[in-house]
Amino acid sequence: MTSDIASLPGAAVRWLPHLRRDKTSLGAPDYAKLDDRDLATLAARGREAAFRELLTRYERPVFSLIYRMVRDRTLAEDLAQEAFIRGFNAIGSYKTSYKFSNWIFKIANNHTIDHLRKRKLDTISIHGSPHATTADQIGQSQLVIESHDENPEQFVENRELGGQIEEAISELRDEYKTVVLLRHVEGYAYDEIAEIMDLPLGTVKTYLHRARAELKKRLSHVVS
Repeated sequence: MTSDIASLPGAAVRWLPHLRRDKTSLGAPDYAKLDDRDLATLAARGREAAFRELLTRYERPVFSLIYRMVRDRTLAEDLAQEAFIRGFNAIGSYKTSYKFSNWIFKIANNHTIDHLRKRKLDTISIHGSPHATTADQIGQSQLVIESHDENPEQFVENRELGGQIEEAISELRDEYKTVVLLRHVEGYAYDEIAEIMDLPLGTVKTYLHRARAELKKRLSHVVS
C-alpha cells in the first residue's frame, strides 16, 4: 500500500470523483498538523487532502492488524484497502466524540472477521509487520503475550517460542485472537477494545481471560 488514495483499488478510484466538494473557503490548512477529528470533519466536507492525510496516518496500523489476523500479505492489503473504502464512504457517520483510530480499527476488524468467517485461516504472524524495516520497528510490532498490569502467569517466554505461539494463537476463535492482538500488540485499553469490537467491557475482559487460559493450556508443555 502507498499513502496515495489514487493507489487504492478501482472501486476507490471510481469513488473519489464523486466526493462532495466543500465550497467553504478555509485557506490552505496544514493537514499534517490537524488532529484526526478535524481531518475527519474536513473529509466529510469533501476535502480530498484530508482523506489522504488520514490514510497516511492509519494505513500501516490497519494493515499490520489485518496482516497478523490473516497471515497473507496480498490478502491483508486487499482487506485493508476495502476497509478504508468502507470507512471513507461512511465518513459522514463518524462522531468526533470518539477517537478516529478506534473508528477505523472497528471497521477494519469487522471487515476482517467477516472474511475469516467465510474463509477460515489457520496462521498468524508473531514476527512483526512485514513493513517494518528497522530493528526497532520489528520489535515494536512483534507479538508478546504478557500483561504487566494484571500479572498473568508467565506462560510465554516471549520471542523464544516463535512458531509454537503462532500455532497456539492460530487455533483461537476469531474474537479471542482479536482481543489478544488489540491488547498486547496494539496496546489498546480495555474500553477502547470494547468500542472497536462493539462489545461490553465485561465481555472483552472475559474474552481476554479465556484467550490467555487457552494459550496457557496449549503451551503447557513449555511452561516452566
